[in-house]
Parts: sequence; C-alpha cells; structure tokens
Amino acid sequence: MKKKLLILLSVLAWTSAWAQTEHQFSVAKNLDIFNSIYRQLDLFYVDSLEADKVIRAGIDAMLEELDPYTVYYPEEDMSDLKLMTTGKYGGIGSIIRLRKDSTVIIHEPYPDMPAAEAGLQVGDVLLQIDGKELKGMNTAEVSELLRGEPGTTFVLRIQRPGEKKARDFKITRRSIKKAPIPYSGLKGTAGYISLSEFTEGCSKDVRKAIITLKEKGAESIIIDLRNNGGGLLSEAVEIVNLFVPKGIKILETKGKIRAASAAYTTQNEPLDLETPLAILVDGSSASASEIVAGSLQDLDRAVIIGDKTFGKGLVQSPRELPYNGSIKLTTAKYYIPSGRCIQAIDYKQRRQDAETYRTTGKKAEKTDSLKTIFHTAGGREVTEGSGIMPDVEVKQHTPQSPSIYPYAISGALVNNTNDTLVSTLLIYLSTDDVLIDWGTRYFQKHPSIPAVKDFVLTDADYEDFKSMVKESGFKYDRMSEKRLQDLKKTAQFEGYYDDAKDEFDALEKKLTHNLDRELDRQKEGVLKLMAQEVIKRYHYQSGKIEEAIKSDVQFERAIALLNDQSEYNRILRK
Repeated sequence: MKKKLLILLSVLAWTSAWAQTEHQFSVAKNLDIFNSIYRQLDLFYVDSLEADKVIRAGIDAMLEELDPYTVYYPEEDMSDLKLMTTGKYGGIGSIIRLRKDSTVIIHEPYPDMPAAEAGLQVGDVLLQIDGKELKGMNTAEVSELLRGEPGTTFVLRIQRPGEKKARDFKITRRSIKKAPIPYSGLKGTAGYISLSEFTEGCSKDVRKAIITLKEKGAESIIIDLRNNGGGLLSEAVEIVNLFVPKGIKILETKGKIRAASAAYTTQNEPLDLETPLAILVDGSSASASEIVAGSLQDLDRAVIIGDKTFGKGLVQSPRELPYNGSIKLTTAKYYIPSGRCIQAIDYKQRRQDAETYRTTGKKAEKTDSLKTIFHTAGGREVTEGSGIMPDVEVKQHTPQSPSIYPYAISGALVNNTNDTLVSTLLIYLSTDDVLIDWGTRYFQKHPSIPAVKDFVLTDADYEDFKSMVKESGFKYDRMSEKRLQDLKKTAQFEGYYDDAKDEFDALEKKLTHNLDRELDRQKEGVLKLMAQEVIKRYHYQSGKIEEAIKSDVQFERAIALLNDQSEYNRILRK
C-alpha cells in the first residue's frame, strides 16, 4: 500500500513538473513569435511604425482578454494610478467638463483649493495655459496641462460667460487631496456621512465624523456608499473595525500564488458596538464599498438599504515595470465573513462563452449555480455571485440622490438600467450645457443665497429655466417613441400592422413630442437638478449633497427604519 502511494505521489509530481515545463515553453514560444512579428513589421511594413503606439495597442488588446480592472500604466500615466490609490495629485483642485461646442469649462472647483481661491467659477471657459491654446483639446489633454508638481505656477486664461474680455489668473499648483467625506450632518437624531471613495486615511475621517456627530446628539448613523466605486481594501477593513470587535476576520483574499492570499482581521478596539447603523448602497457601490456593506451585513451589525451593488469581488495589486511603468492587475478574489465572494461576473467563463458562440453560434445557457446560499452570524440567508443584496430594497425614482447627482446620472443608469426609474428628459437635461448656463446666469444675478436647508427656487425661476431650455434648441431621445417604432416594424414584418394601423396612429398621436408639457410634468425632478446646480456654486459638493438628501427616498427610508427600533431589530433578528 505504501509503495503504491509513493508511486502515485511520484506520478503526480512528474505530471505537475511536466505541465509546468509545458506552460513555460508555451510562454517562451509565444513571446518569441510576438517579438519576431514586430521585428518583421518594423523592417518591412510599407509605412514607418511608432513603436510606442503599436506595442501599446498589443498590450491593451491582451489585457482586454482578461478583465476591465487589469490595466497598464506607462510612465506618463502614473499620476492616474497615484490619484486612484491615494486621492492626491498636484494640480488646481477642480473637475473640468467638455461642452458640446468642444470647449473645456470649470465644472466644479473644490473648496479651499487653488482653483476656488484664485476665483475660478463654474462655467468659466478655459482658453490658454501659459499661452498654449486649448481649443480642440479634450478633458484628458487639458487635465494633463493643469496638473504638475506642487509649487509650480502657470497663467490660465479663461472666458467668463457674460463678459467680453478674457481674464488671466496666476495659479500655483498644490498637492490636492480630495475630501473622502464631502458632507456629514444631522437629521433629527440620525447622523449622516457621505463617503465618496476609499483613499488613504479615509477611515480616520469616518471615525472623526462619527465622534463629532455623536457629540452633536446623533443616536444612529447612516453611511452613504452610493456611487462609491471603492479604493483601498485596508481602509475598508478599518471602517468595519469601527463597528465590530477586535479579532474578527473581515476579509480573506484567495489568489493563484501564496503571496496573493491573505486574511484580514480587525486589529483595534471598536469605536461603537451598539449604535444602530444603516448603509446606503446602489448599483455603483463597488469593491471596498461592498466589503464594508457586505461585512457589516454578514456580521448582522448594520441594515443595508437601497439597490443591489455592482458586484466587484476582485483584488488588484500594482506591479512595477521597466521604464517607470506599472501594471495594476487582478491577483485574487475576496471573500467576506460569511465565506461568500460577491464578484458578479466570471470573466473567464464569459470569454469561454464568447468563444463557444463564435465557433458554434450557440449561446451558453444561464445558470444560477453561482448563487450559493451562505448565512450571516445570526443565521440570515445571503447569496454570492450578484453583489450585495440590500436588506431593505428601495428604488431611486428621481435624480436627487447624492450618489446620482446631475452629471453622474447617465453612468448610474448604465449600471442599473432595470432598477432605476429616472425619466429620459431628466437624464438629458442633467448632462446638457443649458443647465450649467442657467446656473451661471442665476449665480451672476444672486451674490448670495440662504442656507441650504432654507433654499427654495421660485416658480419664476422655473419659468426662466423653461424659456432658456426651449430657446437653446434642447432635444432628447424619447424611449417611448423608439419602442413604438420598433413595435411597428415588428408588426409590419409579422403582417399585423394593417389590422392595427388605427391603434398605432392613435398611440403615435398621444406620444407626440411636447417639450413644454414634459417640462411641466417633470417639474419636481427638474427643480431638484436646478437646485443642486445652483447650490454647488455657493456651497460646493457639500451643499449639493445636503440639498440632494432633502427628498431622497432611500435616505428617508433609512431615517424611518432607524427611528423604529423594533423593525431594525427584526431585520437583524436581534
């Protein structure tokens, strides 16, 4: 028996070594082929090749075969990687935006940063940087010119709407760190914290915010992770540790190599084990956001409210490359306390399905095999393979959520089109120049406004905006009209159209475009967009979020739940 076991182990070891040798040969062979192909192209192709562009295209194509999170950063793009992990960069501290006329404007300056301190305003058109014309450049190209080493100075020429003469601003770049908590405050006895990203040190900011809110009388806490795409895993663990005891395993990563596998436990004494806690999530809450929401759900420490999260359970690690480049590559999957992985898409399986469809024309059958049942600490059922399902599902019907503020609505809907009911008109208005232009005009007419809690737009303001929208030639695609045309084509193809022509004509008449009518019908939602556009000019993002949560259905549901201790305990089965 012992002899047979030794023989079996020897065979397994030999098979493993053979497979490894075979793999190494395959890698070396294909790298040699790639190298030879490029050399032949460089020598004999009819036109001269730009090595940086051609090889970069090959690298990008290779990485596209993997997952969207494995990305190559050459030396010139390293600042993007640094910004992603630290939230810091050298620049002026402002979001910029491309208008329909291909000019780049100041979209949202950060408070107490060079752009705001110099006096730049939302809507200012960027003309020149140190005499270099910006006309025809996109936002990435302009952003590259605005960024630079802290302490360096440049002259920015802008054209302010309503003024004939251009203005010059001398601006000194600083190290910019975006505030991870753009707003926190109290509503009744509920403390609210909006956490926008998981950058270096954000857990300390969350800790400070909780302490401050409790000193002001907070008896419960809401942490808003909507539209938070994640960031540093370590910061997510630290935030969970604020609410659960020391020594609890929060996260486990499992990768191909031992170095990529690790367990993360809480290392500190908690800040608060008792205060009722609600976490707001949506379809754009991903990665570190899902670690926090999922772990607190698994440990029965918080009630999760909102929409299903994105489902990103993949861990990325940066690896240095020659010539000062880097690659951020997926090295592991992470698993939260119940043992579940929240990754929604199996990219390897998707590639195999695509290859099957390409070769056979057959689509792979969908399966629910990934949705294995797991259990929270208290025995509640949770699933994997589809992100984090909220304990209390609340659909966001209007764009008042701070996570879906006007210029992010489109992106939020792309991730959550089946769950988010926002009208086509509001989507198009939120991304149209006319909203910014109206906000600029309002700002120039009003030197100050009341506090956010007291700010209200008037009917006259709305009529003014309506007139501006109609005069601007604003247009939007109506989904109902598109669907009707598709139905007509289908009916014609199947031979039913002639019999139903009168009904189609009647329906088409009812769906006739009437912008004035639609603006009146959608007045409530449009006013919310307008109010946020105005308030951000006086109170920056903090004010915009404070305005947004005034009538936020998910936020209001969280408040109601935290005020109902028995319902809160029932959900957590306490």
